[in-house]
Amino acid sequence: MADGRLPVGTRLPATRTLAADLRVSRGVVTEAYQRLVEDGHVAGRGRGGTVVVAVPVAAAPVRPVAPPSPGDVFARRPGDDVFEAFRAARASIDLSPGVPDLASFPRQAWLRAEREVLATLEPAAFGYGDPRGALPLRQAVAAWLARGRGIRVAPDDVLITAGVSQALGLLAKALLAGGITTVAVEDPGSLRVRQHLANAGLATPPIPVDDDGLRVDLLEAGGAPAVMTTPAHQFPTGVVLGPQRRRRLLRWPGLVIEDDYDAEHRYDRPPVPALRSMLDRVCYAGSVSKLLAPALRVGWLLVPGEHRDAIIAAKRLADLGNAALPQLVLAELMSSGELERQLRFLRRRHVHRRDAMIAALRAHLPGARVHGAAAGLHLTITFDAGFSDVELAARVLAGGVKVQPLSWHCQAEHAPGLVLGYASTTPGDIATAVAAIRRALPA
Repeated sequence: MADGRLPVGTRLPATRTLAADLRVSRGVVTEAYQRLVEDGHVAGRGRGGTVVVAVPVAAAPVRPVAPPSPGDVFARRPGDDVFEAFRAARASIDLSPGVPDLASFPRQAWLRAEREVLATLEPAAFGYGDPRGALPLRQAVAAWLARGRGIRVAPDDVLITAGVSQALGLLAKALLAGGITTVAVEDPGSLRVRQHLANAGLATPPIPVDDDGLRVDLLEAGGAPAVMTTPAHQFPTGVVLGPQRRRRLLRWPGLVIEDDYDAEHRYDRPPVPALRSMLDRVCYAGSVSKLLAPALRVGWLLVPGEHRDAIIAAKRLADLGNAALPQLVLAELMSSGELERQLRFLRRRHVHRRDAMIAALRAHLPGARVHGAAAGLHLTITFDAGFSDVELAARVLAGGVKVQPLSWHCQAEHAPGLVLGYASTTPGDIATAVAAIRRALPA
């Protein structure tokens, strides 16, 4: 039918005849005909037999898409698709920041939790649910945040989202509806976060970050009504917001949006309390992207009461709530202690790989300054020399190693540097990659 040999009006052979011709069971032919009927391609005409009534459109041949070259990824100002192009670029070793050890995803624990959930799940749970998220997951997240981040929150105050990216989109919509059109951001700060806020229609003026974190004095002077910050482990520099600035920020009358993107990964120091644990009017966002896998697309958002109803309404209109089954499986992992065991395993592995990267940097790049080693999944290195880190990243990619230039995440002028993820790379590959960066450095 698809290639024209059986045009509309053609009468198909009787099922018994075709089964005999093909030497297969008649039931096989009957099932095939029934599927064609259900798809609308054929129709039964009684004594007139089974007749072709519509032909499927032939699928266009799939043309392979060549991966972008280093020049394609780094030759232009980074747009909304820059991270997709960056991921698609070919490289022997990938030092992308923000990627956990995907090979360590707890598949067996996930399967056990999924079997447990399916064995006890009521039929009604497969219907449309609460747009705020499945209650078991909201309860598990509330308990998780209380234990790990010192945040006391009721399950009814937790909104489950499709990652932090959706949380920012929902929050931006509520802020714009409330008359807030500007959200200050850290500089350096996440390019992806800045893109999300800007695409939602918010202005994103930069506030400098130094060794003590966000310059709260400049935030106060700037007049922005809201600020987006990563106080526990600033991205990408890795600094922690100092105690005095933390207190000053909590006294600031504007709206604070706290992205706790990798709060669980602490190595050489005790965890820094979340801002939300000390002030209820802080919007708090987190996810399992850095803990399990970004592909799960599960995050959470805590918002002050004046914005809560608007954000729940926006979530309802966006997608009626996240898929229920992954939420329930994740809730089982959290409540059973499996997620805590996975986190302890990952911390040991990450420390080993972080130490391997620091040793390689000392051996091959002794002149580079290393930032953010006490926590997280990445290191940032900066150089004194005046060269383009974008051009350096392009040369490194041409040599088979994928890294991000620090300038992607800067609005103001900044020392050249690279942001290097280590969580998903073996120590041997880390050493090889750092050696490749040394070869790519300008003389």
